[in-house]
Amino acid sequence: MTAALEPGRQQRRVLLIIGGGIAAYKVLELIRLLRKEDVNVLPVLTRAGAEFVTPLSVAALAGAKVHEDLFSLTDEVEMGHIALARAADLVLVAPATADLIARAAAGLANDLATTLLLATTAPVLMAPAMNVRMWQHPATQRNVRQLMADGVTFIGPEKGEMACGEEGPGRMTEPADLLHAVLERLNEAEFRFSSSEERPLTGRHVLITAGPTHEPIDPVRYIANRSSGRQGFALAEAARDLGARVTLVHGPVNLPCPAGVHCVAVETAEEMLRAVKDALPADVAIFAAAVADWKAKHTADAKLKKDAEKNSFTLELEKNPDILSHVGHLEKDRPKLVVGFAAETGDPVAAAREKLRRKRADLIVANDVSPQKGVMGGNFNEVILVSGKEEERWPRMMKNAVARRLMEKIAGILQDSDK
Repeated sequence: MTAALEPGRQQRRVLLIIGGGIAAYKVLELIRLLRKEDVNVLPVLTRAGAEFVTPLSVAALAGAKVHEDLFSLTDEVEMGHIALARAADLVLVAPATADLIARAAAGLANDLATTLLLATTAPVLMAPAMNVRMWQHPATQRNVRQLMADGVTFIGPEKGEMACGEEGPGRMTEPADLLHAVLERLNEAEFRFSSSEERPLTGRHVLITAGPTHEPIDPVRYIANRSSGRQGFALAEAARDLGARVTLVHGPVNLPCPAGVHCVAVETAEEMLRAVKDALPADVAIFAAAVADWKAKHTADAKLKKDAEKNSFTLELEKNPDILSHVGHLEKDRPKLVVGFAAETGDPVAAAREKLRRKRADLIVANDVSPQKGVMGGNFNEVILVSGKEEERWPRMMKNAVARRLMEKIAGILQDSDK
């Protein structure tokens, strides 16, 4: 199920930059899917990209001229690269190679693709595709962080076997999921308010937790949950866009602090609890962090050594503080709305109902994080909202779309409570 453009909307335009990688063949299917959804594709083919797909095949599917040369006399007379950059509602780079990402992060403009990325005022979505070692290289990760700080959104890469024979994160996201992401971003571009008075969370304070916590065992080892922090960071951005003052308390993540959001970085569950207490009072508290349930009862000051004579090791654990429950049971400074997340591998609704009751939350966002769902660390989420006796199931969508929809719902609940 795709997030189709709403009826009656003007046809949208996507500037598609095709990088030089074997995954470029997938872009042909993506173009077909976009055209089927009445999206106008403006294709830009890099010199390296033309080694994998031909201008003729791209033009035939897009129903539009393929732009390749920054110094094309015809193009500069008829449109020009600046006009081309301004013509798009969204810029999609697919595949986004390590080279394209590096040049974009450095702000270079040595070909048509990078010049357009500098000249555009439209949102930019990048779909990386490269060898797993190239993706994991510190230089690539540094470039990705820089682009994210500049406002670029990434989807993927996905894990799996690659053309080079290696396996791991590096595969470009499949066309159907790319289509979904593009349509979500186009719909999001329509989500604007003309003045601060029209923003439903203006004057509200929203407190959000995100990411994992790291509970030390010794100076080099720790206990943690798997979490990228993407959902919590997306919630912070959505709350900010709705006019709220946002405090984001997050564990160790590889994400830049969103502009206009007050970020508090912590390491452990106890540090997160203290930061949450310090941030109160708040109108809304959303607990999206994957807080480790347990911590080592005794933390070693020096690295624990392996005993060559023993094949087992016993680590005594004790419970971490339950931050959601602590805030839910507050008598003073309890937020008007306390929202928790339930990441489950069994029955997420049953777990959400139990958590709702036990922790005195007002709303639980439940999701199935079984490995086959690809939620942990991924770009998509599929959630069920549980409140009282009601359940509201949402279709699979990008995490930023989940965040926007959830914050809109929260804003509506607060407005209703004020009446």
